Parts: sequence; structure tokens; C-alpha cells
Amino acid sequence: MKIVINPDKSQWETLLKRPTKTVDDIESLVKTVFDNVKLQGDEAINAYTSKFDKVTPVSIEVTREEIEFAKSQVSAELKSAIQLAKSNIESFHASQKTNKVEINTIEGVKCWQEKRPIQSVGLYIPGGTAPLFSTVLMLAVPANIAGCKDIVLCSPPNKEGNIANEILYTANLCGVTKIMKVGGIQAVAGMTFGTESIPKVYKIFGPGNQYVTVAKQIATNYGVAIDMPAGPSELLVMADETANASYVASDLLSQAEHGIDSQVILVSTSKDFANDVSIEVENQLKDLPRKDIAENAIENSRTIVVDSYNNALDLINDYGPEHFIVCTNNNDLFVNGIINAGSVFIGNYTPESAGDYASGTNHTLPTNGFSKAYSGVNLDSFTKSITFQSITEQGLKNIGNAIELMAEAEGLQAHKNAVSIRLKDLN
Repeated sequence: MKIVINPDKSQWETLLKRPTKTVDDIESLVKTVFDNVKLQGDEAINAYTSKFDKVTPVSIEVTREEIEFAKSQVSAELKSAIQLAKSNIESFHASQKTNKVEINTIEGVKCWQEKRPIQSVGLYIPGGTAPLFSTVLMLAVPANIAGCKDIVLCSPPNKEGNIANEILYTANLCGVTKIMKVGGIQAVAGMTFGTESIPKVYKIFGPGNQYVTVAKQIATNYGVAIDMPAGPSELLVMADETANASYVASDLLSQAEHGIDSQVILVSTSKDFANDVSIEVENQLKDLPRKDIAENAIENSRTIVVDSYNNALDLINDYGPEHFIVCTNNNDLFVNGIINAGSVFIGNYTPESAGDYASGTNHTLPTNGFSKAYSGVNLDSFTKSITFQSITEQGLKNIGNAIELMAEAEGLQAHKNAVSIRLKDLN
């Protein structure tokens, strides 16, 4: 990893630039796919699956027989691991439920708020080089806890025209209602418009490559909500000489192996420690099955040595990492001071992999600096907050005059009349 020593603040933006294309680079292709799927439905879905995935599945929707076969192919040990993760994710997300909020704002005026589930949600599960069945847990579990009625899952087929057995098993375990063998831009377009096979949904969730990220953003132009702009994975580790260099290197590589457009950053106050981590990265990289992918990602990555914890914290908040590991002599400074991060991992024995799989937190998180404004997926992501109000005769008398004055000041006479006509009857 390239090591940069005490860069000036003016250099931070360039040093921390993500290795992603701009929306303009791929927006034209995304819009073309959307237009064709809107007009041609399943025919366009199949054509793009053939073009991009080099396969044409017998059917778009996964059958019950395929699900049953997949269940038989997953080992008992893996099923047990998935169940443990599912239990922890359920516990953490169920704890996020909130009761009805109710208050009398003034005598006779009662206001309250209640949560309602989004009826139809679409879950995008990346396949390709790494079929992410863990993401099924992260999305389908809270969707079920929230009470979503229709849970539609799309994932790209492999070279045999199938979805990975682990994805099918986990989707069935978590109550997904429909599973579609379709990925990429065409999957997002299908869930946006609906086709003969793919239901239209109200909100689309899930990470993906740059094309999927742009497709989700385009979907919002057609009245479909999205969880967040979740693109290629990224990790920033803040570590000093008190950390374990081999642990830090393993964490950096755990994200680098996601894809060639992933980015990992090490920030440290120790040049010697930074060198130790760099050596460890090279040593561990040799034995990785996904070595080529990780090497490409490392090329997009940096080690930045700064002269103080405070400068490090400023740089990290400026970057806004998706995943943030802190392992220093003063972790509290970073835990209390971090304001821009998707998920935080603290100490030598909290690898980022724990959050990816089984600790209970959600791994669908904002990337590309969007942690400055977006939260990761949580239970509220699958619900809507609806407000209610009930006003008595006395309540209307108490606030009626204020409403009349404000409506008149805004020049909205009908608004005023809606109150005045009632007050006249009451008086």
C-alpha cells in the first residue's frame, strides 16, 4: 500500500478519492435499459440477462422445486451458522421497535405517531464473484420484523442460469415471497416498473456495483424509493502502534477482496506501524483465493500517516467511511468524535467481518461519503411514520384564532374559512 506522510489538508480530497465512475459515465446505459424494460417487460429482462450475464435462465422466477433442491445442498454446519447470524440480527433489529408516540400539545389537541410497514419491498442481492447470502439476512430479516407483505428478491444467475444455493436457502428461511433470477440494471428496472414476472415494488434495498447504484438513483425518478446510494465496499482503519499489524492487515484485505473497485484506507500516527501493516498485507495477500481482485483494490488504496489523533479524526470525518475500525491507545476519542461513518468497530477483537455476518448489526451501509447524510439499513428503513391528530371543540377554540391569523397572513383564505366556519358554529 502506498504510504503518505503528513499530507496537507488541501491534499485530503485527492488522496481519499474513491475509484468510482461518475454518474455521467454510465447514466446513458442505465436509462436505455430502463426504457427498454418499461416497454418490453420480461423480453427485455431476458435479453439483458443474456447480454450481461451470458446466460438465459429457463424462467425468471425461482420455482419451489429449485428452493427445495437448494435446501438439500447446504451443509448442516452452514445452516447452523446462518441460523446463529439470523438470531442475532433478529434480536438487534427487533430491539429497534418503537411504541406509539402520543401527546396533548394543548388542551383538546391530541397528536400521535405510529409506524406502518412498507407493503412491497425489493431486495437486491449481489451475485457474480461472491454470492452474498449474508445480505439476504440483513434485508429480509428486518423486512419481516417490520411486517412488509411482499418481499421480492432479485439476484443475478450464475453461468448455469441458477442462483447460489446459499442465497435460495437463506431467502426461504427469512420469508422472502418471490425470488427472481435477474441482476444488474435490469433487475432494478424490473422492480421499478414491474414486468410479467417481476412485481413492482415501493422501495428497493441492497448494495451493488456502480451500475446498480446508478440504477437505484434513476429508479427514484419513477416514484420508487431506495434505501441509500450503496456502492462498492470501503473500509477505513485507524490504528496506532498499540494495535496488532496482522489483524489490521487482515481487516484491510477482507474488504479489498470484495471487488476491484473496493477501497481500503489505513490511517495511523506511527510510520513504523504503517510499514509493518504494509508488509503483513503483502504476506497475507499471497494466500488469498481472490488475490487478483484484492490486489486491484489495494492499488486504489492508501496508508496515511498523520501527526496527531485530532488530525486523524478530522480526516476520517471528512472521508465518511462505510466501515470504520478504530484500534488505538485512545479509542474513546474516536468513538465519541466520529460523526460520519456507516458502522464502527472498536478494538483488537472486533473485526469488520463480524458486522458483515453475525454480530447483529446491519451491513447494508452508505458508501462514497454518503454516511455524512445517510444511515445504514435498520428497522425504520422498512416502515413509514404516519402522524395522527384529533381535536375537540375546546381544542379548536384554543388554536383556531392562531390558525386564522397565520392563514390570512399567507393569503390562503380557504384555509382560514375551514376554521372560521367551525368556530362560528361553536360560538
